[in-house]
Amino acid sequence: MDYDRLAEELKRTVSRLPAKSQYWIGLAGAPGSGKSTVAAALQEQLGESLTVLPMDGYHYTRRELDAMSDPENAHARRGAPFTFDAGRLVADLLAARERGTGSFPDFDHGVGDPVEDAIALTNERPQIVLVEGNYLLLDGNPWCRLRESVFDKTWFLDVPIAECNQRVFQRHLRTGKSIEIARRRVDRNDGLNAELVIAQSLKNADRVLRVG
Repeated sequence: MDYDRLAEELKRTVSRLPAKSQYWIGLAGAPGSGKSTVAAALQEQLGESLTVLPMDGYHYTRRELDAMSDPENAHARRGAPFTFDAGRLVADLLAARERGTGSFPDFDHGVGDPVEDAIALTNERPQIVLVEGNYLLLDGNPWCRLRESVFDKTWFLDVPIAECNQRVFQRHLRTGKSIEIARRRVDRNDGLNAELVIAQSLKNADRVLRVG
């Protein structure tokens, strides 16, 4: 992927925006596809002209997973759509799109839970708002409301599922999981989530980004 060219394109978009206005992009992709890498590369080049809002901040906390009807399954499937507070995510983004401002959570991987009010969105200047996450382009409610009422454009990061799964497997190893547990996590959770994302998101994207 040519990050320089993509960044220059977004800079041109910003230059055409009226004062204090925003252009919203939804960047979806399977676990391990590199969404955070793309967002970080663009952030480095656009600076204050880009605000990145990660969907990961809307993970249910471990305590909330404990309170679910099947907490063992909820923890085992953490990262699946039902382990995110999708209703709150959509409501927050709808409100921010309307007002141009908002406060958003991020995810602390060291703690293993979201951190509230970690990211501030302001309308002091024209800017791109890039929301990145696995499930932004799913068909069902409430996810579909993002395409309908929040995003100006939707992007899908198209990476072969085998490559995504291998990246996630390596990520699990780096966090200290054994090879057996890491493989089980990919086979029973991450890989299933990737299949869902790819099946529903590709057809809903205005633009497909490919690595290479």
